[in-house]
Amino acid sequence: MTRRLVVIDVVGLTPDLLDHIPSLARLARSGSRAPLGTVLPAVTCSAQATFLTGEPPSGHGIVGNGWYFRGLGDVLLWRQHNALVGGDKIWDAARRADPGYTVANVCWWYAMGAETDFTVTPRPIYHADGRKDPDCYTRPPELHDELTSRLGPFPLFQYWGPTASIASSRWIADAAIHLLRRNRPDLTLVYLPHLDYDLQRFGPDGPEARAAAAELDGVLKPLLAEAEAADATVVVLSEYGIEPVSRPVHINRALRLAGLLETYEQAGMEYLDPWVSRAFAVADHQIAHVYVRKPEDLERTREVLSELPGVAEVLDAKGQAAYGLDHPRSGELVAVADPDAWFTYYHWLDDARAPDYAPIVEIHRKPGYDPAELFFDPADRMAKPRAALALARKKMGLRYRMNVVPLDASWVSGSHGRLPDDENRGPVLLCSDPDALTGEPVPATGVKDLLLRLHGLDGTAQD
Repeated sequence: MTRRLVVIDVVGLTPDLLDHIPSLARLARSGSRAPLGTVLPAVTCSAQATFLTGEPPSGHGIVGNGWYFRGLGDVLLWRQHNALVGGDKIWDAARRADPGYTVANVCWWYAMGAETDFTVTPRPIYHADGRKDPDCYTRPPELHDELTSRLGPFPLFQYWGPTASIASSRWIADAAIHLLRRNRPDLTLVYLPHLDYDLQRFGPDGPEARAAAAELDGVLKPLLAEAEAADATVVVLSEYGIEPVSRPVHINRALRLAGLLETYEQAGMEYLDPWVSRAFAVADHQIAHVYVRKPEDLERTREVLSELPGVAEVLDAKGQAAYGLDHPRSGELVAVADPDAWFTYYHWLDDARAPDYAPIVEIHRKPGYDPAELFFDPADRMAKPRAALALARKKMGLRYRMNVVPLDASWVSGSHGRLPDDENRGPVLLCSDPDALTGEPVPATGVKDLLLRLHGLDGTAQD
């Protein structure tokens, strides 16, 4: 019989934070633990795809949280279709040995369209008039009403943005508990993002990080208790550790000033023009895929990046291959930031000409990741009152604009994406089985095989 597993992705968990999460510290003492390797880029989508396939980004193709879709001429982040993930997923390998193997995915990425038995993933309602309401997608469809009747609507505005909070992780944990009680899947994947928020806002070393860890402990206790009641082995892992940062690097502005990046103007606002730019960057925390349209511009682009303060390394195709990042979706060059630096997506030179999406939470329109979305603009005393007015308009069914995000990137104090220099700042792997881990580091590519062994299905991964 397959041993049941609950795999909890505690985003941002490091050895340094374990002491502030008593439930996980107890799990580490009674079970086993090991350092966990990560991938370049050390970001959510790439790391999760590696855990589930055993492949680096060069194999599964998830080269970041987003990339430039050359065939579309568009930068797209946070896609949801599992077909984007190449490779043999853990459930494919397990079902070769156990055709009745069941899987629940509670908010791990690329959930939609996956061959899982139970799926829960954030999916807002996009109304025709432009309004957006919180909701989720589930499989089977009736699971939606089961969860929302018990837990309320998925707390989308506490999942990301300036009001991101413990509420989203609590909802996700409670959804996982419901599935464990009712359906008892062989594998339950649970994604708890809470540490990501204040560690990016305030950095990993301050009182806010310790407070976030203590809050998360309250969410973990009932989830761990339910896993024990289901006689499941628990695995806790993290995708990356968050580093303190103090230097935003405006990589696209540098490319623009060098005459390599072009913009186009509408209504006095400047938008990235990826169709004709000779080079532009898709910024993703501490890495940036840099797409260079013509080979003759490659060396000039490399020079611009190499001379930019805050850039630690510029990887060409050979350099990307050394990190397992050589994939057709990758940029011709990949920039890696210094440990205390991170990349903005900003391409405009004057904030008065910034695109209309810049001061709002808009993860699908921005051509790069924007951690400033975690803030109400600290320099704007009217940001929160303006947000309250927008919320009132929303409740009346009127269109609204939540323009509260700062355009000053210096407020961000934590980031990730590069490989960690210090093991205590890197990911960690815990297991309730005291014999599962020896203390030797486990590579991210080894997580899939580890889970199959814990299932008693080792040897199936390459069948």
